Amino acid sequence: MTDRATWTLSGFGDEIDADPVVQTAVLQALGASFIEVRSAWGVNIVDLDAAQLDRLAAVFEERGMGVSAIASPVGKVDVALPVEHEVERLGRAIAAAERLGSRCIRLFSFFRAEGVAVESIRDDVMVRMRALADRAEAAGVILLHENEKDIYGDTPERCLDIVETVGSPALRLAWDSANFVQVGVARPFDDGYALLRPHLEYLQVKDALSATGEVVPAGEGDGQLLETLTALRDDGYAGFASLEPHLTDVNALGGFSGPAAFGRAGRAFRLLTDRIGVTLA
Repeated sequence: MTDRATWTLSGFGDEIDADPVVQTAVLQALGASFIEVRSAWGVNIVDLDAAQLDRLAAVFEERGMGVSAIASPVGKVDVALPVEHEVERLGRAIAAAERLGSRCIRLFSFFRAEGVAVESIRDDVMVRMRALADRAEAAGVILLHENEKDIYGDTPERCLDIVETVGSPALRLAWDSANFVQVGVARPFDDGYALLRPHLEYLQVKDALSATGEVVPAGEGDGQLLETLTALRDDGYAGFASLEPHLTDVNALGGFSGPAAFGRAGRAFRLLTDRIGVTLA
């Protein structure tokens, strides 16, 4: 290769600390000038009021930090809830995106009750995802579907089913190798990359071990990170790479790493990108 590819480094700030000032400091120490916002001061992004959003925007503006995406919890609920429930929450995520200067909003494709077959919720999922995409189209934002474990779209085939069925330019995919490993996709790159690459908009960076499901830094698990990153480089990917390490705690709404473990995850990822000739800016 004669020219190095350049990707934009970001990360989930609340995996570092509840305080956005600490979040930005650690990310900038790792060479990032963008942040992915899931919560601030212990409050989820869709629950921040206008004054809190103004305060958060001021923190980022003062420190020259851009926002790569709003990491909303939209769709991380039971599919039995009414359509309007998540459309309303998406409206709050859109307000946050507009105030913080981001065009991307992460979302999910719904849980189901224990014992309910995944195939049986397909139609309900598609109705909801279509409604969310309509709202996003009207607002001019991009929805990034994350392949979270145990939602409808947790395998490559069902992720593809969602984006092809909904068929909206406002609905794209975020790739998370660790989540694929944790739902039994033994080789995420081999089994999913070619299938999903036409719809891939955003890279979330974490890895996992197949044997235990434990989340580990990039390149230390079974998520085929090196193969995936190399293919993205060769395909001309030039988007965000967002660190989401989940190294010390995982819970229903996300995970936590702390500054030290987050730094370890960032350095592990940079070793991989340096190895394949990708610059992180």
